[in-house]
Amino acid sequence: MMKLSSCPGITKLMRDRTFLCPDNIMKGDTKMSENAIPYKIYLEEQEMPKAWYNMRADMKNKPAPLLNPGTLQPMTAEELGGVFCEELVKQELDNDTAFIEIPEEIRNFYKMYRPSPLVRAYCLEQKLGTPAKIYYKFEGNNTSGSHKLNSAIAQAYYAKKQGLKGVTTETGAGQWGTALSMACAYLGLDCKVYMVKVSYEQKPFRREVMRTYGASVTPSPSETTEVGKRILAAHPGTGGSLGCAISEAVEVAVSNPGYRYVLGSVLNQVLLHQSVIGLETKAALDKYGIVPDMIIGCAGGGSNLGGLISPFMGEKLRGEKDYQIIAVEPASCPSFTRGKYAYDFCDTGMVCPLAKMYTLGSNFMPAPNHAGGLRYHGMSSTLSQLYADGYMEARSVEQTKVFEAAEMFARVEGILPAPESSHAIRVAIDEALKCKETGEEKTIVFGLTGTGYFDMVAYEKFNNGEMGDYIPSDEEIAASLANLPKVD
Repeated sequence: MMKLSSCPGITKLMRDRTFLCPDNIMKGDTKMSENAIPYKIYLEEQEMPKAWYNMRADMKNKPAPLLNPGTLQPMTAEELGGVFCEELVKQELDNDTAFIEIPEEIRNFYKMYRPSPLVRAYCLEQKLGTPAKIYYKFEGNNTSGSHKLNSAIAQAYYAKKQGLKGVTTETGAGQWGTALSMACAYLGLDCKVYMVKVSYEQKPFRREVMRTYGASVTPSPSETTEVGKRILAAHPGTGGSLGCAISEAVEVAVSNPGYRYVLGSVLNQVLLHQSVIGLETKAALDKYGIVPDMIIGCAGGGSNLGGLISPFMGEKLRGEKDYQIIAVEPASCPSFTRGKYAYDFCDTGMVCPLAKMYTLGSNFMPAPNHAGGLRYHGMSSTLSQLYADGYMEARSVEQTKVFEAAEMFARVEGILPAPESSHAIRVAIDEALKCKETGEEKTIVFGLTGTGYFDMVAYEKFNNGEMGDYIPSDEEIAASLANLPKVD
């Protein structure tokens, strides 16, 4: 029997129809507007990006280089090659090439789940009673449940092409570890994951997905590495951090022949791969002549935010258009809004290069809350430079307000969002409510980085009224920043 979705005419109707919210249906309003913007804007397969966009090529002030922690001199390709794959090192250091071709093998993999839809949040708009138009780019329509697969397959591909045996990595909430495990299974690579201990304990099912794909998963900090032992001695009973897990993963990579370390955020190469999000978003908006007023993304290390804003930021850097770009971070780990712009270690164990970024200090231990993958002490060097130069703004939001927004979104839009994504949802709702007060018809675009179906412990605590808001004191942050490396 032919499926309705396989019929071109039905498929077009399904894709181009205006979505009707429950209130409309209850009032008997079932007429479709011929000129209305579709509920979901899809790109055709041939419209997928064939090249990644490198924002750094259009930046007048380039991000500061990574420094060797021993010599305090810029890291060379040869030095970075001992930790990262050769092709990824080239991408990491390339500040001048605007577009880098996506290999055909990676594009073919992308076709499993890309292009991803740009969705008009009609029901959320109706719920808020706002004149604002709200769109979200949904990146959760793949097995990993998040945008992380965009870079995971690229990094695994270059490792395989180099003839490596496997890769090591860290993961916070588990999305990156899941995505990398999936990519490595697809390409036949070994995958060793160090998972932040608090997430390892809160998200056993996310851990088991990784193991199902063949990855080994170790809670971090652990007794399996020298740096893990040192961290445990200094912070007994700690729930860990991304900085801790990075240190362990790097140690394992450099001490095992045939392995390299890969990272799911922060680095230039990762923002490059994630530019497919923004390129697709802009192409979908352009298809209907939609120009956003503001673009909002959650920010932990910067992969989702950097990918989402990339082509819009490019226009802004070139002076072609202007957009309000907002980074949203957890109040419990506020690197942009309360951190210092300085050189710092990328990891807690101080074995990685130094990066100039907005940081809370590599020794900062975030509270074991449910901000998930946003618990990194620093921010991407590229985004940090853009923020310092005034091209974007940042806001921090409390945990309970984030989950209030997540709950509202789930009830009216039908998707249970990841806690990370819900930071962007919170500010999108806040901005839409401002439009309600002022009567402005602004167009808001935000990134829905993934789904929250493995985050039910967090939702349970919120529903039970057991969730609180932890905000670090000025004294805590100052104590951590006091240990920043001395770099002239």
